[in-house]
Amino acid sequence: MDHQPGRPGTPLGAVLGHLPLPRLLRRAVDAATALRGTRRLEWLNAAGDHIGTTLDLDRTAQELAEYAVPELADAAAVDLLESLLRGGEGERSGSGEAPLTRAMAVAHIDRLRNLEPDPVGELTTAHPSKVAHQCLITRRPALVRRIAPDQYEYIAPTSHAALVLRRAGVHSYLALPLVSRGVLLGLVDFLRSGDRPPFSHADVALACELAAKAAVFVDNARLYGRERAAVVTLQRALLPRAAPSTPGLQVRSGYRPAVDPGGVGGDWFDVVALPSGRTALVVGDVMGHGLAAAATMGRLRSVARTLLGLDISPERVLARLDLAARDLEEDQVATCLCAVYDHAERTYRLASAGHLPPLMVDTAGRAAFLDVPPGAPLGAGVIPYDQVTTQVPEGSRLVMYTDGLIKNRYEDVDVLLERLRTAVEGPPASLPDCCEATWTRTESCGGGRFDDAVLLVAETLARPDADVVVWPLPANGSAAGTARRLVRAQLERWSLSELTDVTELVVSELVGNALRYGGGPSGLRLLRHDRLCVEVADIGPDLPQIQHAPLSAEGGRGLQLINMLCRRWGTCRTPEGKVVWAEQDLPGGGSRGSG
Repeated sequence: MDHQPGRPGTPLGAVLGHLPLPRLLRRAVDAATALRGTRRLEWLNAAGDHIGTTLDLDRTAQELAEYAVPELADAAAVDLLESLLRGGEGERSGSGEAPLTRAMAVAHIDRLRNLEPDPVGELTTAHPSKVAHQCLITRRPALVRRIAPDQYEYIAPTSHAALVLRRAGVHSYLALPLVSRGVLLGLVDFLRSGDRPPFSHADVALACELAAKAAVFVDNARLYGRERAAVVTLQRALLPRAAPSTPGLQVRSGYRPAVDPGGVGGDWFDVVALPSGRTALVVGDVMGHGLAAAATMGRLRSVARTLLGLDISPERVLARLDLAARDLEEDQVATCLCAVYDHAERTYRLASAGHLPPLMVDTAGRAAFLDVPPGAPLGAGVIPYDQVTTQVPEGSRLVMYTDGLIKNRYEDVDVLLERLRTAVEGPPASLPDCCEATWTRTESCGGGRFDDAVLLVAETLARPDADVVVWPLPANGSAAGTARRLVRAQLERWSLSELTDVTELVVSELVGNALRYGGGPSGLRLLRHDRLCVEVADIGPDLPQIQHAPLSAEGGRGLQLINMLCRRWGTCRTPEGKVVWAEQDLPGGGSRGSG
């Protein structure tokens, strides 16, 4: 049977005999061109899988350079506008001057590893004669298809770099602007060398498509980076900038934002100095991220700080915070852990609103979680909260944190908590070293934290008993005289005799109020730290308030006198009743705390 041309089994010679040679070559060229075009289209479509894998500007620029080599070019470099890296918008309208740019990424084949581009991280060389300069001004591709000997100076950043380019056999250059949504973001340029053909118009078209895709990814990274910077700035502005004086405690605290911009949000901590040398430690976490969570965090922290300043107990602070969270328009929920340390008694009073349990590390370096009833998160509307009191020895450390310190996407919370307990255990070390080691050991897997984190560690110090004196008082009319005598003698031992008159008057009024309205005084405490503080405890439930006394009245002005003579005064409830306290500044500017 005769074979028909083009059918299976047809001899190649028979086919060639039916087609003229020029037509056959044209078909072969067309087929090769079509195949090459298909491969390039597939390569271009795959760019989205390799560029913009993160929302980091540096990484996105590097991915663009690496993806272009060697498929499109033998070497590539990416420069971004300096204003962009500083949080600006880029260039929306052209001008007669090229914007300042900074080298962000370089990629090359091995043969071109000795080239001398602008170093990554440095400002790029800007001169009107440079080809890249004209590309930035016109926002159009700049092609030097075949580089003439005298054109290397207009491409390379320096004269020596131009000589290196020429010796390396670089013969073709292409520069393209990175423009997204009408905003100029930077520049990418490509080199070809050796036996590789120079850039063609098809190469320019392909490179323009790649640059357009990459510019969108760069712009996305810019926008996310700017949002992250705004949230982190707000977050840090809402956190305490300086720690107050903390008698009996050495406190170390820190905040670490998430690597992912979407992970930055509402973690906070606070250290509040309270009367009588007590210190409040607070750690909280708003369940959410972004500006809304940071704003909610700021509101809750302000409310908590105000309540603690009024000397309200931890469980009542959380109850008030729950009401405040429910009043917020965003309907956001938060967890919170509040602890109050009493230096004189060396105790912590703790209450939790759905927060992770704190750790207590003893002087031998053994760590254990404290059994604090978790309660419901703030905003859930499930109150009251339970308080626990724990005695702590000298040298022990309380570790408070948010879940971002330990959280990852792979393991259960029990495993993560055990890892944290192991991380804080070990031979005793300085508090800064201990905190830094904890940050390092709890770094999340897979490239950093995906949620922001707070760590607060408080170490109890030796208690100088000479600075804290506690006396019982009789619950009868002799209590005031006894209190004055004890205070006078103690102030003489402290060389504070010039405060004796005012302090005797204050303690007389406080004891008198306890006798009349509080069922009798149960104890007197005198504390010397940044200020001199006197406390009188009783079993009465009613808190004293300043009353307006008529001119004809013989009494009712005791608290008015205390208010005028002392720096501040206040009350706080206790499980047995209440405490009324008053503070005076030490003579000679001895006060170091805030009022």
